[in-house]
Amino acid sequence: MKSLQISRYLLILAIVCFCLLSPASAGELAAAHPKFPGLFPQLDSGTRPVAAPIEDQAIPAGSSRSASQSQKRAETLTLSQLLRKYPETIKTQGPRRKHIALTFDDVPDPRFTPQVLDVLRRHHVHATFFVVGSRAEKHPDLVARMIKEGHAIGNHSYNHPKFGEISVNAFRTQIIRTENIINTMAGYKPRLIRPPYGDISEQQLKWAKVHGYKLVNWNVDSLDWKGLSKSQVRNNIITHAGKGSIILQHGGGGRGSNLRGTIQALPEVINIMRKRGYTFVTVPQMLQVSKEKEVRK
Repeated sequence: MKSLQISRYLLILAIVCFCLLSPASAGELAAAHPKFPGLFPQLDSGTRPVAAPIEDQAIPAGSSRSASQSQKRAETLTLSQLLRKYPETIKTQGPRRKHIALTFDDVPDPRFTPQVLDVLRRHHVHATFFVVGSRAEKHPDLVARMIKEGHAIGNHSYNHPKFGEISVNAFRTQIIRTENIINTMAGYKPRLIRPPYGDISEQQLKWAKVHGYKLVNWNVDSLDWKGLSKSQVRNNIITHAGKGSIILQHGGGGRGSNLRGTIQALPEVINIMRKRGYTFVTVPQMLQVSKEKEVRK
């Protein structure tokens, strides 16, 4: 019995030495020595773990994931990676000049869009409105007013899906359906696309690039969609705005949305940034691109 204990001790000592000298993981050692599972739990959380293959990682209950799906997900580029890979197709800001572009998403909305337009008209500011196709169908008069008052129009999808969760064909349908609606009202098909939530896949971005679009996100977020107060919206903008900033605000929202903060803060934002020497421009002006993808014949 005593010799068996000594043998066991020597085996454990040998395995510890092997582990310290070898890059093998604790999981590999356990597999090699099935009589001693969990013998080295301290190594499982050590500083040199070996990541398990994607297909072996824990999957939340109720979900399924094949190896090919896992590989596809692992190869998906982040937004920052897409920005680096396609710098001429997707933009978050303009050149470092004292220009600022105000942008308003989720329009038209009869509750808020007219009030935003009123403020911009009083202060002689032209902005960029990203139009949702289904809303434009319901409120063509508001789109017509944007055009008449000199604002630029961009495409914000037909019904606001998260692009990263739909196929390239579905993405294409969202864009073309909306641009056709806008074309009947504005007389042109917008070159600018703003993805809802700022989300887009690489394949969708490639399609947009081939067909001459520009994707426009932002580098200053007012967070007005949270229903913030005037001072909160104002501070979120003026604290972060600088040369070439593209500022995200909203001129429409969902049921129960409260955009009073944006409407009340807008005059102060305009006055403060003008005192700092900034000029307000549309996104096409800032990026020096045409607002039109294709002029209607």
